[in-house]
Amino acid sequence: MDDWLTAALEQAVSDDGRARAILVTVAIVEGSVPREPGTKMLVDAARQWGTVGGGHLELRGAEVARAMLACGEQRRLERFPLGPSLGQCCGGVVHLAFEAVDPAHLALLAARRSQDSWRLVAIDGDPDLALFDADGQPLADARPDVRASARAQAYAQVRALAREGAGARVLRDEDGRRWLADRIDAPRAHLMLFGAGHVGAAIVRALADLPCRVTWVDEREDLFPAALPHHVAVEATDMPEALAANAAPGTTFLVMTHSHALDQRVAEAILKRPSADWFGLIGSNTKRKQFEHRLRERGIPDARLDAMVCPIGVPGIEGKQPAVIAVAVAAQLLMVWEAQGARQAATHSERS
Repeated sequence: MDDWLTAALEQAVSDDGRARAILVTVAIVEGSVPREPGTKMLVDAARQWGTVGGGHLELRGAEVARAMLACGEQRRLERFPLGPSLGQCCGGVVHLAFEAVDPAHLALLAARRSQDSWRLVAIDGDPDLALFDADGQPLADARPDVRASARAQAYAQVRALAREGAGARVLRDEDGRRWLADRIDAPRAHLMLFGAGHVGAAIVRALADLPCRVTWVDEREDLFPAALPHHVAVEATDMPEALAANAAPGTTFLVMTHSHALDQRVAEAILKRPSADWFGLIGSNTKRKQFEHRLRERGIPDARLDAMVCPIGVPGIEGKQPAVIAVAVAAQLLMVWEAQGARQAATHSERS
């Protein structure tokens, strides 16, 4: 997940002040293309993080970025026809924006990983950029002393894009200067994972590069690894059911603790929540029947019990190794989250 941002912060600038990496963003698309506007990759002299679609397009994008690093160029917008010049069967056109990384700007963005943001980056002229909240309100400027009317116009255009819910866009101000307006969405999916055993740890590893946030819960603090993906937060508590009960609506739950009694306590807290959030419980069909019986006695209605997913994982994968279970569960979670995203998009479209 956003490995380009983590890598950009690590790369920063060299001792002589020159950028050591170029951020490449899909700025405009026309026709059939491999990735959507806003997609990113980071390129340094030898490596890259993220992908703008692979193939010849990505190769050419990396070549342009490295040429910019070599000569110290700061910004560029370049058009790539996929069919005629690159031989890719998509046949559309992709415009890539290239920018030398600005460590201070990206540090501010990294601090907002859990919040939606907008970036405004000058493509032409002197380096100039700003950061906005989800509503298009300015948060920080790279050049706060600059208040030209053209820049103010670009600010107004970002606010308009934020109201529309638009994605990345190339804007022009009254002087003809081009700006990349770049929406950075925080992950919508939030998983609360109960259990830091072998399967729980394997699931965290499987989700390391996926667009989600994970709250990992266990009372045994010593089981959590020292190094975690940046989007994983740990909660060491002997009252996990309280965390489940108070989680935000829309949270996804997986329960796989070291104790069936603890599993039941957490499951009861989840199923008593007012919002019918997706809930998966590790175990066999036999465990499911036992839990249904016990939870029904605790007042859980049949409709909620029917929605409890147990066993977990996409059908057809029968392996019991933790890594195999993790892959099956990660695929299942992606299906759940994509369905949630589609419903949210449809709701937003109806309201607008």
